[in-house]
Amino acid sequence: MELPPALRQAVDQALEGVPLAELRRAADLLSRRYRDEVRDGRLHLPDHLAAQAYLATRLPATYAAIRASLAAVAELRPDFTPSSLLDIGAGPGSALWATRDCWDSLEAATLVETSAAIRKVGTRLAEGLAVPTVWLDANIETGLPTLPTSDLVTLAYVLDELPPVLIGRLVDQLWEATGDTFVVVEPGTPAGWQRILTVRARLIAVGAHLVAPCPHQAACPLATPDWCHFARRVARSRLHRLAKNADVPWEDEKYIFVAASKTPADGPAARVLAPPQSASGTVRLKFCMSDGGVAAKLVSKREGAPFRIARRLDWGDAIARDSGLA
Repeated sequence: MELPPALRQAVDQALEGVPLAELRRAADLLSRRYRDEVRDGRLHLPDHLAAQAYLATRLPATYAAIRASLAAVAELRPDFTPSSLLDIGAGPGSALWATRDCWDSLEAATLVETSAAIRKVGTRLAEGLAVPTVWLDANIETGLPTLPTSDLVTLAYVLDELPPVLIGRLVDQLWEATGDTFVVVEPGTPAGWQRILTVRARLIAVGAHLVAPCPHQAACPLATPDWCHFARRVARSRLHRLAKNADVPWEDEKYIFVAASKTPADGPAARVLAPPQSASGTVRLKFCMSDGGVAAKLVSKREGAPFRIARRLDWGDAIARDSGLA
């Protein structure tokens, strides 16, 4: 997955002339803080150089994860055409760009971000979108202001920066501001999955209808050391590779998400929980089922149409009820 052309061009302009050595140091510090989930009271993006490092090394991956999560919603809710977005912990506007790329119905956005440096960068990037955008300076830990009710509310790569005790209060406030659909995205780590499970349970308790990725509202059937997550392959720009001292022109971003709506939707029969394993004439699949269980299925060429469907499946795909696979 790549950034939309207009966003890629805006990012290239924002990074023009940045000394590579400084960018590498800032990118390394940023990577370590995110990887270690540091919570020391300091912002991950305290200054302009840190914000530029984020554009170079993290924006492509977070955009890809958010965009894929929204695509899962759009697939199961073809009737959902959001005109307003509320994004908390907006960074440079990753969710704004992903939402506009997914739905051309978007007409207005409210973005909440604590870091003045990344707000400034995000404001400039958003000039390339024909969507009126309001940026709010607010600290999630000390409490958010009254928020506008919006068709779509997003919270991406934020919970890992918060004390766990604050998650419930934040979810409640954002669900109150949700006009239709609420999407939460986290890193695809065991810890990120646990945070999503906390959000999921809270949403179910208040009567939310799960849209994706779960095909059911029962307790998650997975148990440690297994955990639910997905992945998107992200193209690395030349500067991205240089900033990370990387040779490979891509990276795999692992993520986990939950999407809930105030509108019921017909869910899939199952969802693919792991990369399909293909061999000569067979495909082995792992499913999360609509009945709340996990199932393994070996599909052979002799099965005809189900096998042809199975060969095209990817990790994270929803399984239609008429597929013959689940």
